[in-house]
Amino acid sequence: LANMASGGVSVASLWTEVNRCGQNGDYTRALKALSKILHESRDDVTALHCKIVCLVQNGSFKEALNVMNTHSKVLGSEVVFEKAYCEYRLNRVESALKTIEGAAEQTDKLKELYGQVTKASVDLICLFLSVYTDLIRNSQDEYEEERKTNLAAVVAAMSQWEKAPSEDLGLPESTYELCYNSSCSLIGQGQFTEAFNKLQQAEELCRVSLADDSDVTEEDIESELAVIHSQMAYIMQLQGRTDEALQLYNQVIKLKPSDVGLLAVTANNIITINKDQNVFDSKKKVKLTNAEGVEYKLAKKQVQAIDFNKALLAMYTNQADQCRKLSSSLQSQNPGHPRPVLIQVAQLCREKQHSKAIELLQQFSDQHPESASEIKMTMAQLYLVQGHVTKACDVLRSIEEFKYKSGMVSALVTMYSHEEDIDGAIDVFKQAIEHYQSEQPGSAIHLALVREAANFKLKYGRKKEAISDLEQLWKQNTNDIHTLAQLISAYSLVDTDKAKSLSKHLPSADTMSFNVDVDELENSHGATYVRKKAAKVTGENLPKEQSQGEIKKKKKKKKGKLPKNCDPKATPDPERWLPMRERSYYRGKKKGKKKEQIGKGTQGAMAGASAELDASKTASSPPTSPRPGSASGSSTAPASNVVPPRQQKPAASGATRKKATQKKKKGGKGGW
Repeated sequence: LANMASGGVSVASLWTEVNRCGQNGDYTRALKALSKILHESRDDVTALHCKIVCLVQNGSFKEALNVMNTHSKVLGSEVVFEKAYCEYRLNRVESALKTIEGAAEQTDKLKELYGQVTKASVDLICLFLSVYTDLIRNSQDEYEEERKTNLAAVVAAMSQWEKAPSEDLGLPESTYELCYNSSCSLIGQGQFTEAFNKLQQAEELCRVSLADDSDVTEEDIESELAVIHSQMAYIMQLQGRTDEALQLYNQVIKLKPSDVGLLAVTANNIITINKDQNVFDSKKKVKLTNAEGVEYKLAKKQVQAIDFNKALLAMYTNQADQCRKLSSSLQSQNPGHPRPVLIQVAQLCREKQHSKAIELLQQFSDQHPESASEIKMTMAQLYLVQGHVTKACDVLRSIEEFKYKSGMVSALVTMYSHEEDIDGAIDVFKQAIEHYQSEQPGSAIHLALVREAANFKLKYGRKKEAISDLEQLWKQNTNDIHTLAQLISAYSLVDTDKAKSLSKHLPSADTMSFNVDVDELENSHGATYVRKKAAKVTGENLPKEQSQGEIKKKKKKKKGKLPKNCDPKATPDPERWLPMRERSYYRGKKKGKKKEQIGKGTQGAMAGASAELDASKTASSPPTSPRPGSASGSSTAPASNVVPPRQQKPAASGATRKKATQKKKKGGKGGW
């Protein structure tokens, strides 16, 4: 009788279930059946081996490795290939190599895995090429096309990531995978147009190969083409066609391909296009780079680039603490790489801590002189931001890699000239010329520097110092009249005899004259100034001879207009042009003058009439003008003009008084 497992199911039926699930690719269900078998027989080698294979097929590499380590004594060398493969997929390259090299027998599949592992290590790429080339030559099975694809992929990776020259291994581009890898090699060499054409060819081959399968839908084809479209978008991005690239990237994201590595790379490239713009979209896309298993699908440099961009995104979104945390982690993982330090410096600059940023750069430069070039360039930029031009020049001159480049020389001379340090600029020219004199004498860049140095010295009046440079240039080309003239001009201040002897080499005036028709040149279409010809004078228009006593007619000057109410006989006020407040006789407005008010004082009395009722005031000083109610020319004493209260008219309202006041203000004070 067959052994019965727990639950009343026989072990044989469980193995039948495992076999059926394995053929159908249902490894999750197979694992359930294997767990029941192992529950009855814990050390069943076949069941353990099948369980490991099912875990590997499901991508559970860590769990599979744990099973192998737990039952290592029972399994022995039975699962060497599976163990090495799991270590390889977990990016444990050194452990995988040790496992393969420690195997008792080097089978074909171990050799092939050894090639895959060496492909993952930059230092072992050459070993991979030799292993895989040998496999392709000495094996003939259904995996030959796959081996060629892997070999082409490694060549492409070397070209793209390590900038190594591409080798022509004679691989046919019969499949879209091989064609795709060929385009990646061209991208690494900078041949973007050719690479794009190869991708279009790969797309066409992919459509043709999948069109024959009736079970494949259009969605399946687009999903398979996603990696090709993403690479097309990458080329567009490199060519500066960012809008087209962004559109194609988003199309790939919308397809939601099952390859988490493809999604992560595409999302990362979108983030690089967004930069500090559209940060909300970038924060959504960065989640795709954190998917589970991404680190196992990408190369080490791809993972590194994604981590750098995460730190930059944290900086752009003003997450200072997160940016510092990520950049510090990157620096600990890559101690000699300058980019984590540059990210920290950028964050410090956003916080206006330039001095601390320069200190951090100087510290890294001292610790890692091999990576100091980029760091020192950033230091110089920060010094310029702070206005320390001389310090920036000192830092730039300490970069041996770029010290004598024409661009660096030009920048240094410009900065020294800005600081009016002419001697410093001349010293830069001197060192650069001496360098090329010893390394590339007579080369184009050497003579160009000599020419620029001579022109610079002449510009700033250093003719004596320019003589040696001018002589060197003239010896290179004795037909250069311009250089000869400059040399004679410089010698005229130092050695007149030498200047005279050199002047003999100047061409004669006859040889230097040009057969040019001046009139034709002046009348040409492009002339900026045209001499006007004198008009012909006819007999009728002959000018009359003017006698010596004839007086030239002068234009009559118009009399200036006088202001209204002006008395021309009166002497004008000398202060009439000054504002009234600034005139010497201005006394200001009279203050304290009370307005007539009704309702104050005794009932029925008028405030204005109280003064007139005072006989003492009227007797002392007679009025200068007749009062109301009296005859204009009367010499007799004035009659009383007091009106009884009942006959008085009501006083004018406030609005009426205001209008009267405004009327008085209309008449401006005359300046005369």
